[in-house]
Amino acid sequence: MKQQQIQYCTSPDSVRLAYSVMGKGTPIVRAAHWLTHLEYDLKSPVWRHFVLGLAHRHRLVRYDARGEGLSQREVGKISFDKWVTDIETVVDAAKLDRFVLLGVSQGASVSVAYAVRHPERVSHLILHGGFARGFLHAGDPEKQAQNLALTRAIVREGWGRDEDTYRQWFTSQFIPDATVEQARWFNELEKVSATPEVAERHLVASAQIDVVDLLPQVRTPTLVTHARGDLRIRFWRGQELAAGIPGARFVPLEGNNHLFLANEPAHRAFFDAVASFLGDPPVRGSLPGSASLMERIETGIRQFEQNWFMKIVAILAAITGLAIFFVEVWKMWR
Repeated sequence: MKQQQIQYCTSPDSVRLAYSVMGKGTPIVRAAHWLTHLEYDLKSPVWRHFVLGLAHRHRLVRYDARGEGLSQREVGKISFDKWVTDIETVVDAAKLDRFVLLGVSQGASVSVAYAVRHPERVSHLILHGGFARGFLHAGDPEKQAQNLALTRAIVREGWGRDEDTYRQWFTSQFIPDATVEQARWFNELEKVSATPEVAERHLVASAQIDVVDLLPQVRTPTLVTHARGDLRIRFWRGQELAAGIPGARFVPLEGNNHLFLANEPAHRAFFDAVASFLGDPPVRGSLPGSASLMERIETGIRQFEQNWFMKIVAILAAITGLAIFFVEVWKMWR
C-alpha cells in the first residue's frame, strides 16, 4: 500500500490543519468534508479504495477539516468561508501552482467557490455526490429546519456513545447497501472523526450553504458524478449542480450509496469517468483497494462452504434432538 506523508500547516486564523501527500503524478486535491480522518480512512473498507484509486496515477493531497480528524480539534469558527480559506492554506503549504480539485459531498460546493476565486490554479474540477444548496435552502424551509433540529439532537445525544444506535442512523443514509463490517467501520469513523459539538457545528454550517449564484461563474472544465439512489444527497441535487455550471459533464452512477463502496458498479464507473475526463488511460483489471476476481471467487467459495457447514451442523443437531426425543418416549412407553 502507498505510504502517506502527514504534515501540518496553519490557517490565517491560527487553526492547525493536518494534510497528507501520497502518490506521484499530476496533483489532485481533495477538499475536506464531514467525517474524515487521514489515518483511519486508509484502513477503512469505506474509504480505502477511494483514496488508493485517486493516488494510483496522481499525487493526492487530502486534509482533515478544521475541528476534525488529525486537524486541530478546538476551533473558534466553522463556516463556509473558513472552509474555502482552508483550501487556500493547504495548497499553498503543499506548494501547488495548478492542480485538479475534487469535491465530495459538501466539499463540492466549497470546491466551486475556490474554483471561482482562483480559476488560474484549478485545471479540472471533479464533484461527486455534491450540492449547490444546503438542506436549509432545498425544499420547504420550515420542514428542513425541523429536520435539521432533529439531526442536531441525534448528534448531541448519541455521537459520543459507545453503542452504535444513534450513529447508525447516519450510516444508513451514507451507505445503505453496506455490509455489517463496512457499517461498523463507518460508525466508528463518525466517533473518531469529531466530537459531538464539532459534528453539530459542521452540520449547521453545511446546511446554510448556497453557491447557486456562483455556478455560472465556473470557467474550469467540470465533471459531476452522482448515484441515482443516493439517500443522503438526492440525485436531483447533483443534476442541479451540473446544470448550473457551463459545459459541465454529468455522469450518473448506479447505486444507493452516497459514498460508493469497493466492488460495486459505481466504483468502476467513477474511476473510468475520471480517467476519461483527465485524459488518463482506464485502469485494467482490479481497481486499487478492491478485491481481485480470484479473491472474490475464493471469498464466495469460503462463504458457500461456511453456509453448508452451518446447515449440516443444524441438520445434525435436529437429527440428534429427534433421536433423543424418541429414546425418551420409548423409555416412558416401556
